[in-house]
Amino acid sequence: MNFATPLLLSLRLSLVTMVLLFITGIPLAYWLVFSRTKWKFIIESVVALPLVLPPTVLGFYLLMAIGGNSIIGQWYEAIFNSTLAFSFQGLILGSFLYSLPFAVQPFQTSFSSVDKKLLEASWSLGRSHVYTFFSVILPLSRQGIITGCVLSFAHTLGEFGVVLMIGGNIPGVTRVASVAIYDEVQSLDYGNANMYSAILLFFSFTILAIVYFTNRRFIRTL
Repeated sequence: MNFATPLLLSLRLSLVTMVLLFITGIPLAYWLVFSRTKWKFIIESVVALPLVLPPTVLGFYLLMAIGGNSIIGQWYEAIFNSTLAFSFQGLILGSFLYSLPFAVQPFQTSFSSVDKKLLEASWSLGRSHVYTFFSVILPLSRQGIITGCVLSFAHTLGEFGVVLMIGGNIPGVTRVASVAIYDEVQSLDYGNANMYSAILLFFSFTILAIVYFTNRRFIRTL
């Protein structure tokens, strides 16, 4: 198997997960900040659960939920003629759920920090909530949005427990870089394990450096 395949698979998984979290995380974070529903703390708890839940626990219950004997698994197989568990699509689902708080919480913090007087001024001028969101909230929240996207990407890139539980170790399909490192160590091939680890370390450091650099520049422009 090509040495680069697990790395490319990890990058692809991280990118797809980040895009999905951006699309769904922003409206969810907006609702959590501005909704007056009393029971929204339940949704906040569900979103934050992966922060304290062991990855193997989340992976196990996801495997039970999307496996061949589950309703979701059978429905997916009937429509797409393939299994959701032990597939790249299953990895996307697991990574999405496990990285959810790393995107939503920075979005949420950024939205809540926007000056309420600016929102009230926009509404008093007759602007809709949708217009106010795209013209006021979103531009002023770009720092948190960038942070959330990058953190979710980096977190997915290094995830091991969830992807192993629901994806297994299928070369070219679910064998991401973190699983490849585990395999190489098990095989006592520390050279390849070191190469995978060094590349992931480089990517993670670079991503965090970009976040901090971008945030510094953003603060200076305020």
